Amino acid sequence: MCGITGWVAFEQDLTGQGDTVAAMTATLAERGPDESGTRLFRHAALGHRRLAVIDPPGGRQPMTARTPAGPVTLVHSGEVYNHTALRDELTARGHRFTTRSDTEVVLRGYLEWGEAVAERLTGMYAFALWDERRQRLVLVRDRMGVKPLYLHRTHDGLLFGSEPKAVLANPVFPRRVDTGCLRELAGFTKAPGWSLWKDLREVEPGTVVTVDRAGMRERTYWRLETTEHTDDAETTVERVAALLGEIMPQQLVSDVPQCVLLSGGLDSSAVTALAARHQRETGGKLRTFSVDFAGYEENFRPDELRETPDAPYIREVVAHLGADHRTVLLDSRSLLDPALRRAVVGARDMPIGLGDIDSSMLLLFRAIREQATVALSGEFADELFGGYAWFHHPAARDADTFPWLAFQNTYTADRTEPLRPELREALDIGGYVADEYASAVARVEHLPGEDAFERRMRTSSHLHITRLVRAMLDRKDRMSMAAGLEVRVPFADHRLVEYVYNAPWALKTVDGREKGLLRQAVAPLLPRSVTERVKSPYPSTQDTGYAAALQRQARDVLADRDHQVFAVFDRDWVRRTADAAPAAVTGAARTGLERFLDFHVWSDAYDPELTVP
Repeated sequence: MCGITGWVAFEQDLTGQGDTVAAMTATLAERGPDESGTRLFRHAALGHRRLAVIDPPGGRQPMTARTPAGPVTLVHSGEVYNHTALRDELTARGHRFTTRSDTEVVLRGYLEWGEAVAERLTGMYAFALWDERRQRLVLVRDRMGVKPLYLHRTHDGLLFGSEPKAVLANPVFPRRVDTGCLRELAGFTKAPGWSLWKDLREVEPGTVVTVDRAGMRERTYWRLETTEHTDDAETTVERVAALLGEIMPQQLVSDVPQCVLLSGGLDSSAVTALAARHQRETGGKLRTFSVDFAGYEENFRPDELRETPDAPYIREVVAHLGADHRTVLLDSRSLLDPALRRAVVGARDMPIGLGDIDSSMLLLFRAIREQATVALSGEFADELFGGYAWFHHPAARDADTFPWLAFQNTYTADRTEPLRPELREALDIGGYVADEYASAVARVEHLPGEDAFERRMRTSSHLHITRLVRAMLDRKDRMSMAAGLEVRVPFADHRLVEYVYNAPWALKTVDGREKGLLRQAVAPLLPRSVTERVKSPYPSTQDTGYAAALQRQARDVLADRDHQVFAVFDRDWVRRTADAAPAAVTGAARTGLERFLDFHVWSDAYDPELTVP
């Protein structure tokens, strides 16, 4: 894992820009707390912050290969899981390695195959290569978009970074946010390439970007494709189980302590069981971590999203597998710390407004980092196997919009309600979402002869894998890397994704339930109570005192009448919500207050040039 950044300028000499490149690199210190490095060329500059996971002594970056025609230098973030096999292949082709790192494998792979090295990699990664021989920059992002990568075009090159903050640290970049930028923040469609900052965008997953004096070119080296699925139900279950068995040993390669995030749900419990099986085979014992809130289990109240608390199921899994488990126990006071909100907003570079979900996740990861450097997560299973409620709710499933937006409960009310009326009208979120939905659906390929229902479910699956999951992966990456913790996502392996995506919906729900395919594939490894458990999202505090404290914080902000936050948020809405009975501040109202407070913190920290009606 790590953070990367850089600058290419063909009309400037960047050898004198060491301070600026160092400042860009320093913004990523939390992503890479172990080491820092920069490399300056006449027309390119690279920066790297390292979290040492594979070959700590040998994987220092930027890493350079000397060739007769000139040097090639790499900065790399993430992990390449098949680096051992690639090293053997490259060695057979005459390459000589001086480290055990996957970084050197990527570098040597580029020397052998050029930018086509991307197709040969399995893992989660974002990297940049400056090829001095050709005066060319090559940027590559992994297939699923697990690792982030942003770029900004300049008049003579570009800036790039693992996070927006690295690009923002360069004075060349103008910090502008306008109505167009805000649409996605309110619309939540996960539009490809979107960034809150004007003229800054994400490199799309599965993409190679090359930049030289002739300009910038992009090539898609992987996309989610539709193929015919010919396996029967029994074979499909067996194949999923086999793929998971193949994937897990690669995910557990590490030279530093590791663990698994365990919530007691099917997804995390499956990862835990698979990891525990591998650990037993290699003579190790697995460590697991979970998060909980003081008094949560004893005072738990079922709601629209959560039927049961996590703790009883976690205990069952731990006892069944013999894991070494620790629960990170939090209280509302810690969640409400203003410094924690600033850290969360700073980690995400935007006011996302998820409140205690993000803040508790950051606290969990900080606690884990005291004992481990790598953690495995069950993220991606819901999107891949059809676990969300809206996959199975007819009104949401059949709506001609994104299912997660069509699904209605107290948490999914109008996301624009807290905004100023003039801004709401200018945003036209309904029109924006409709346009994005049409664009997303147009990318879906169907097989000849698919009936209407199968076409609908393939479309829904495609939307989740190419849209929604990227928001989930981004959240996990930002919160974990803000604590210097590498989180790996076994369900995001592209081989598994390709296979399961193309399984017909009847096979994904092979037992008549959500995630039936996954449930059957891992049933032999887990207690039945866990495999039968209904999905429960990441926990959120039920302490009514939390809402009351949010209201107090909102009233404090209201006292600052000239603050930029009121260019976006409706002062009357904030006042009404802040003065309501705390018991009424639930669901969308609580989320609205969280967004308001996040935006206040974000505008103070980033000082954007905000252009709105």
